[in-house]
Amino acid sequence: MLSTSAKRALSALLLVGLTPLVAAACSGAPIEPAVAPPVASAPPAPAPSLVPGAAPVADLDAGSDADASDDGGVILAASDAGAADAGGPSACPEGMLLVDGEYCTDVETKCLRSTYAKQNKKTICHEFQSPSVCVGKKEHRRYCIDTYEYPNKKGERPEVMNDFPHAQRLCAAQSKRVCTETEWTMACEGPSYKPYPYGYNRDPNKCRGDREYRFPNVKATVSKDKKKAHAEIERLWDGVVSGSQPDCISDYGVHDMPGNADELASSETPSPHSKFDNVTTGGPWLDGVRNQCRPKIYTHNEGFAYYYLSFRCCGEPDGKPTDPRSPKQLERKNTWNPSHTMNY
Repeated sequence: MLSTSAKRALSALLLVGLTPLVAAACSGAPIEPAVAPPVASAPPAPAPSLVPGAAPVADLDAGSDADASDDGGVILAASDAGAADAGGPSACPEGMLLVDGEYCTDVETKCLRSTYAKQNKKTICHEFQSPSVCVGKKEHRRYCIDTYEYPNKKGERPEVMNDFPHAQRLCAAQSKRVCTETEWTMACEGPSYKPYPYGYNRDPNKCRGDREYRFPNVKATVSKDKKKAHAEIERLWDGVVSGSQPDCISDYGVHDMPGNADELASSETPSPHSKFDNVTTGGPWLDGVRNQCRPKIYTHNEGFAYYYLSFRCCGEPDGKPTDPRSPKQLERKNTWNPSHTMNY
Protein backbone atom coordinates (compact mmCIF):
# COMPACT_ATOMS: atom_id res chain seq x y z
CA MET A 1 0.00 0.00 0.00
CA LEU A 2 1.15 3.57 -0.71
CA SER A 3 1.00 6.05 2.16
CA THR A 4 -0.56 9.48 1.78
CA SER A 5 2.88 11.04 1.49
CA ALA A 6 3.89 8.55 -1.17
CA LYS A 7 0.76 9.38 -3.15
CA ARG A 8 1.66 13.07 -2.91
CA ALA A 9 5.12 12.24 -4.19
CA LEU A 10 3.63 10.60 -7.27
CA SER A 11 2.00 13.83 -8.41
CA ALA A 12 5.10 15.86 -7.52
CA LEU A 13 7.17 13.73 -9.85
CA LEU A 14 5.22 15.04 -12.80
CA LEU A 15 6.90 18.38 -12.23
CA VAL A 16 10.43 17.27 -11.38
CA GLY A 17 12.70 14.36 -12.12
CA LEU A 18 10.53 12.65 -14.75
CA THR A 19 12.93 12.96 -17.67
CA PRO A 20 15.64 10.63 -16.33
CA LEU A 21 12.98 8.12 -15.31
CA VAL A 22 11.42 7.97 -18.75
CA ALA A 23 14.83 7.65 -20.38
CA ALA A 24 15.71 4.77 -18.10
CA ALA A 25 12.46 2.99 -18.80
CA CYS A 26 12.94 3.30 -22.53
CA SER A 27 16.40 1.80 -22.26
CA GLY A 28 14.92 -1.44 -20.93
CA ALA A 29 17.57 -1.76 -18.22
CA PRO A 30 17.57 -1.20 -14.46
CA ILE A 31 18.85 2.19 -13.33
CA GLU A 32 22.41 1.45 -12.26
CA PRO A 33 24.88 3.94 -13.80
CA ALA A 34 28.60 4.21 -13.18
CA VAL A 35 29.73 4.69 -9.61
CA ALA A 36 31.80 7.71 -8.62
CA PRO A 37 34.91 7.47 -6.42
CA PRO A 38 34.32 6.93 -2.69
CA VAL A 39 33.94 9.80 -0.27
CA ALA A 40 37.38 10.94 0.83
CA SER A 41 36.26 12.45 4.10
CA ALA A 42 32.99 13.71 5.50
CA PRO A 43 33.14 17.33 6.68
CA PRO A 44 31.90 17.87 10.22
CA ALA A 45 28.42 19.36 10.34
CA PRO A 46 28.19 22.75 12.04
CA ALA A 47 26.37 22.81 15.33
CA PRO A 48 22.65 23.49 14.73
CA SER A 49 20.94 26.45 16.29
CA LEU A 50 17.38 26.46 17.51
CA VAL A 51 14.96 29.09 16.31
CA PRO A 52 13.62 30.86 19.43
CA GLY A 53 10.08 29.78 20.08
CA ALA A 54 9.94 27.50 17.06
CA ALA A 55 7.46 24.66 17.06
CA PRO A 56 8.43 21.10 16.14
CA VAL A 57 8.35 20.29 12.44
CA ALA A 58 4.85 19.30 11.38
CA ASP A 59 4.13 15.97 9.71
CA LEU A 60 3.43 16.33 5.99
CA ASP A 61 0.06 14.64 6.41
CA ALA A 62 -1.00 16.81 9.33
CA GLY A 63 -2.20 19.69 7.16
CA SER A 64 -1.65 21.65 3.99
CA ASP A 65 1.56 23.42 3.10
CA ALA A 66 -0.19 26.70 3.79
CA ASP A 67 -0.55 25.68 7.43
CA ALA A 68 3.18 25.14 7.89
CA SER A 69 5.63 27.67 9.31
CA ASP A 70 6.98 30.05 6.67
CA ASP A 71 9.67 31.87 8.62
CA GLY A 72 12.48 30.14 6.71
CA GLY A 73 14.33 29.26 9.89
CA VAL A 74 15.83 25.97 10.98
CA ILE A 75 13.24 24.17 13.04
CA LEU A 76 14.69 21.59 15.39
CA ALA A 77 13.41 19.47 18.22
CA ALA A 78 15.35 17.36 20.66
CA SER A 79 14.45 13.68 20.91
CA ASP A 80 11.58 12.83 23.22
CA ALA A 81 13.84 10.22 24.73
CA GLY A 82 15.85 12.97 26.42
CA ALA A 83 19.54 12.91 27.20
CA ALA A 84 20.99 9.53 27.98
CA ASP A 85 24.20 8.26 29.51
CA ALA A 86 26.89 7.85 26.85
CA GLY A 87 26.78 4.37 25.45
CA GLY A 88 23.66 3.48 27.39
CA PRO A 89 20.73 1.59 25.86
CA SER A 90 18.64 4.79 25.66
CA ALA A 91 21.27 6.82 23.80
CA CYS A 92 18.85 6.70 20.84
CA PRO A 93 15.05 7.03 20.64
CA GLU A 94 12.92 3.91 20.40
CA GLY A 95 13.22 2.24 17.01
CA MET A 96 16.74 3.56 16.42
CA LEU A 97 20.14 1.94 16.99
CA LEU A 98 23.36 3.52 18.20
CA VAL A 99 26.32 3.35 15.80
CA ASP A 100 29.51 4.22 17.64
CA GLY A 101 32.85 3.39 16.06
CA GLU A 102 35.41 4.18 13.37
CA TYR A 103 34.42 5.02 9.82
CA CYS A 104 37.13 4.32 7.22
CA THR A 105 37.40 6.82 4.37
CA ASP A 106 38.95 4.28 1.98
CA VAL A 107 38.64 0.50 2.22
CA GLU A 108 40.72 -1.88 0.12
CA THR A 109 38.91 -5.02 -1.04
CA LYS A 110 40.04 -7.74 -3.44
CA CYS A 111 37.48 -9.53 -5.60
CA LEU A 112 38.15 -13.26 -5.98
CA ARG A 113 35.21 -14.23 -8.19
CA SER A 114 32.98 -12.08 -10.39
CA THR A 115 30.54 -12.06 -13.31
CA TYR A 116 29.62 -9.36 -15.83
CA ALA A 117 26.05 -8.03 -15.91
CA LYS A 118 25.46 -7.06 -19.54
CA GLN A 119 22.18 -5.29 -18.81
CA ASN A 120 23.98 -2.76 -16.62
CA LYS A 121 27.49 -3.00 -18.04
CA LYS A 122 28.67 -3.73 -14.52
CA THR A 123 31.02 -6.28 -12.98
CA ILE A 124 29.41 -7.98 -9.99
CA CYS A 125 31.73 -9.43 -7.36
CA HIS A 126 30.47 -12.64 -5.78
CA GLU A 127 33.36 -13.30 -3.40
CA PHE A 128 35.75 -10.88 -1.70
CA GLN A 129 38.97 -11.72 0.06
CA SER A 130 38.69 -11.54 3.84
CA PRO A 131 39.40 -9.32 5.68
CA SER A 132 38.84 -5.86 4.20
CA VAL A 133 41.71 -3.43 4.86
CA CYS A 134 41.27 0.21 5.84
CA VAL A 135 43.82 2.19 3.80
CA GLY A 136 42.27 5.59 4.46
CA LYS A 137 41.65 7.63 7.57
CA LYS A 138 39.63 6.33 10.50
CA GLU A 139 37.11 8.85 11.78
CA HIS A 140 35.12 8.37 14.95
CA ARG A 141 31.36 8.55 14.41
CA ARG A 142 28.50 8.34 16.89
CA TYR A 143 24.91 8.64 15.68
CA CYS A 144 21.49 7.00 15.72
CA ILE A 145 19.97 5.19 12.74
CA ASP A 146 16.54 3.70 12.11
CA THR A 147 16.50 -0.08 12.46
CA TYR A 148 14.44 -0.43 9.27
CA GLU A 149 13.69 1.61 6.17
CA TYR A 150 10.95 4.24 6.44
CA PRO A 151 8.39 4.00 8.05
CA ASN A 152 10.76 1.98 10.26
CA LYS A 153 8.20 -0.65 11.23
CA LYS A 154 8.89 -4.37 11.30
CA GLY A 155 6.46 -6.32 9.14
CA GLU A 156 5.63 -3.36 6.87
CA ARG A 157 6.90 -2.63 3.38
CA PRO A 158 9.55 0.03 2.94
CA GLU A 159 7.80 3.12 1.60
CA VAL A 160 8.78 3.94 -1.98
CA MET A 161 8.19 6.76 -4.49
CA ASN A 162 9.50 9.57 -2.26
CA ASP A 163 12.05 11.95 -3.76
CA PHE A 164 14.78 13.51 -1.62
CA PRO A 165 12.84 16.62 -0.46
CA HIS A 166 9.90 14.45 0.60
CA ALA A 167 12.23 12.06 2.42
CA GLN A 168 13.81 14.99 4.25
CA ARG A 169 10.45 16.33 5.35
CA LEU A 170 9.28 12.92 6.55
CA CYS A 171 12.44 12.47 8.62
CA ALA A 172 12.22 16.04 9.93
CA ALA A 173 8.66 15.38 11.09
CA GLN A 174 10.21 12.85 13.49
CA SER A 175 13.01 15.22 14.57
CA LYS A 176 15.43 13.24 12.38
CA ARG A 177 17.26 13.69 9.08
CA VAL A 178 18.02 11.56 6.05
CA CYS A 179 21.18 9.53 6.81
CA THR A 180 24.38 10.71 5.15
CA GLU A 181 26.11 8.40 2.70
CA THR A 182 28.98 7.64 5.10
CA GLU A 183 26.60 7.00 8.01
CA TRP A 184 24.71 4.53 5.84
CA THR A 185 27.95 2.85 4.73
CA MET A 186 29.33 2.55 8.25
CA ALA A 187 26.11 1.08 9.64
CA CYS A 188 26.11 -1.49 6.82
CA GLU A 189 29.80 -2.48 6.84
CA GLY A 190 30.13 -2.80 10.61
CA PRO A 191 33.41 -2.31 12.48
CA SER A 192 35.32 -4.70 10.17
CA TYR A 193 34.31 -2.92 6.92
CA LYS A 194 32.69 -5.94 5.28
CA PRO A 195 31.42 -5.52 1.70
CA TYR A 196 28.11 -7.08 2.69
CA PRO A 197 26.55 -6.80 6.16
CA TYR A 198 26.67 -10.60 6.44
CA GLY A 199 30.23 -11.12 5.21
CA TYR A 200 32.33 -11.46 2.07
CA ASN A 201 30.29 -13.77 -0.21
CA ARG A 202 27.36 -12.31 -2.12
CA ASP A 203 24.11 -14.08 -1.22
CA PRO A 204 20.88 -12.69 -2.75
CA ASN A 205 18.89 -15.05 -0.52
CA LYS A 206 20.13 -13.25 2.60
CA CYS A 207 19.51 -9.71 1.36
CA ARG A 208 16.89 -10.01 -1.37
CA GLY A 209 18.47 -9.54 -4.77
CA ASP A 210 19.04 -10.86 -8.27
CA ARG A 211 15.33 -10.77 -9.09
CA GLU A 212 14.14 -10.68 -12.69
CA TYR A 213 13.64 -7.20 -14.14
CA ARG A 214 10.06 -6.12 -14.76
CA PHE A 215 9.81 -3.40 -17.38
CA PRO A 216 8.06 -0.44 -15.75
CA ASN A 217 5.50 1.89 -17.23
CA VAL A 218 7.01 4.99 -15.63
CA LYS A 219 4.19 7.28 -16.76
CA ALA A 220 1.74 4.99 -14.98
CA THR A 221 3.73 5.09 -11.73
CA VAL A 222 3.43 8.90 -11.64
CA SER A 223 -0.08 9.10 -13.02
CA LYS A 224 -2.56 11.50 -11.39
CA ASP A 225 -4.95 8.57 -11.49
CA LYS A 226 -4.11 7.11 -8.07
CA LYS A 227 -5.61 3.71 -8.86
CA LYS A 228 -3.55 3.42 -12.02
CA ALA A 229 -0.35 4.46 -10.21
CA HIS A 230 -1.00 2.08 -7.35
CA ALA A 231 -1.72 -0.84 -9.70
CA GLU A 232 1.54 -0.33 -11.60
CA ILE A 233 3.65 -0.04 -8.46
CA GLU A 234 2.00 -3.18 -7.09
CA ARG A 235 2.83 -5.01 -10.33
CA LEU A 236 6.47 -3.94 -10.09
CA TRP A 237 6.91 -4.65 -6.37
CA ASP A 238 9.19 -7.64 -5.77
CA GLY A 239 10.52 -6.87 -2.31
CA VAL A 240 9.80 -8.18 1.16
CA VAL A 241 8.58 -6.52 4.34
CA SER A 242 11.03 -4.96 6.78
CA GLY A 243 12.61 -7.27 9.33
CA SER A 244 11.77 -10.48 7.47
CA GLN A 245 15.38 -11.24 6.47
CA PRO A 246 17.10 -12.69 9.57
CA ASP A 247 20.51 -12.86 7.86
CA CYS A 248 20.38 -9.35 6.36
CA ILE A 249 21.50 -7.61 9.55
CA SER A 250 24.72 -5.67 10.01
CA ASP A 251 27.06 -6.00 12.97
CA TYR A 252 25.50 -2.80 14.33
CA GLY A 253 22.08 -4.50 14.23
CA VAL A 254 20.65 -2.54 11.30
CA HIS A 255 18.26 -4.50 9.04
CA ASP A 256 17.76 -4.73 5.28
CA MET A 257 20.47 -2.41 4.01
CA PRO A 258 21.68 -3.76 0.62
CA GLY A 259 19.16 -5.47 -1.63
CA ASN A 260 15.38 -5.36 -1.31
CA ALA A 261 14.57 -1.60 -1.63
CA ASP A 262 17.27 0.81 -2.75
CA GLU A 263 17.76 3.82 -0.46
CA LEU A 264 18.32 7.55 -0.64
CA ALA A 265 21.07 9.14 1.45
CA SER A 266 22.49 12.66 1.80
CA SER A 267 25.56 13.28 -0.35
CA GLU A 268 28.87 14.29 1.20
CA THR A 269 30.87 13.93 -2.02
CA PRO A 270 31.75 17.26 -3.68
CA SER A 271 31.38 18.17 -7.34
CA PRO A 272 32.14 17.15 -9.99
CA HIS A 273 31.64 13.56 -8.79
CA SER A 274 28.41 14.40 -6.95
CA LYS A 275 26.41 17.36 -8.22
CA PHE A 276 23.31 16.77 -6.12
CA ASP A 277 22.32 16.75 -2.45
CA ASN A 278 21.43 13.06 -2.53
CA VAL A 279 22.85 9.70 -3.55
CA THR A 280 21.30 6.25 -3.84
CA THR A 281 22.83 3.41 -1.87
CA GLY A 282 22.40 -0.28 -1.18
CA GLY A 283 20.95 -1.39 -4.47
CA PRO A 284 17.46 -2.78 -5.20
CA TRP A 285 16.19 -6.35 -5.51
CA LEU A 286 17.06 -6.50 -9.22
CA ASP A 287 19.57 -8.79 -10.91
CA GLY A 288 22.93 -7.35 -11.94
CA VAL A 289 23.15 -4.40 -9.54
CA ARG A 290 25.68 -3.48 -6.83
CA ASN A 291 23.84 -4.59 -3.64
CA GLN A 292 26.88 -3.81 -1.47
CA CYS A 293 27.51 -1.49 1.45
CA ARG A 294 30.00 1.01 0.01
CA PRO A 295 29.17 1.72 -3.68
CA LYS A 296 26.91 4.72 -4.36
CA ILE A 297 25.10 6.17 -7.37
CA TYR A 298 25.57 9.94 -7.79
CA THR A 299 23.71 10.67 -11.03
CA HIS A 300 20.10 11.10 -9.84
CA ASN A 301 18.88 14.59 -8.98
CA GLU A 302 16.82 15.59 -5.95
CA GLY A 303 13.54 15.00 -7.80
CA PHE A 304 14.30 11.35 -8.52
CA ALA A 305 11.84 8.82 -7.09
CA TYR A 306 11.22 5.26 -8.18
CA TYR A 307 9.19 2.14 -7.50
CA TYR A 308 12.06 0.43 -5.65
CA LEU A 309 13.58 3.48 -3.93
CA SER A 310 13.13 4.04 -0.19
CA PHE A 311 15.19 5.74 2.56
CA ARG A 312 15.85 5.69 6.29
CA CYS A 313 16.41 8.35 8.92
CA CYS A 314 19.30 9.15 11.24
CA GLY A 315 19.76 11.53 14.15
CA GLU A 316 22.00 12.74 16.91
CA PRO A 317 22.37 10.55 20.03
CA ASP A 318 21.95 11.34 23.72
CA GLY A 319 18.97 13.64 23.28
CA LYS A 320 20.84 16.21 21.19
CA PRO A 321 18.80 18.15 18.61
CA THR A 322 19.03 17.04 14.99
CA ASP A 323 19.34 19.47 12.09
CA PRO A 324 17.18 18.19 9.19
CA ARG A 325 19.41 19.68 6.50
CA SER A 326 21.86 17.66 4.43
CA PRO A 327 25.63 18.35 4.60
CA LYS A 328 25.57 20.27 1.32
CA GLN A 329 22.57 22.32 2.43
CA LEU A 330 24.44 23.19 5.62
CA GLU A 331 27.49 24.13 3.60
CA ARG A 332 25.40 26.42 1.39
CA LYS A 333 23.69 27.80 4.51
CA ASN A 334 20.27 26.97 3.13
CA THR A 335 17.40 27.74 5.47
CA TRP A 336 14.98 24.98 6.34
CA ASN A 337 11.27 25.35 5.71
CA PRO A 338 9.12 22.24 6.10
CA SER A 339 6.48 23.59 3.70
CA HIS A 340 8.84 23.94 0.74
CA THR A 341 11.75 22.20 -0.89
CA MET A 342 15.24 23.56 -0.34
CA ASN A 343 16.81 26.27 -2.48
CA TYR A 344 18.61 24.10 -5.01
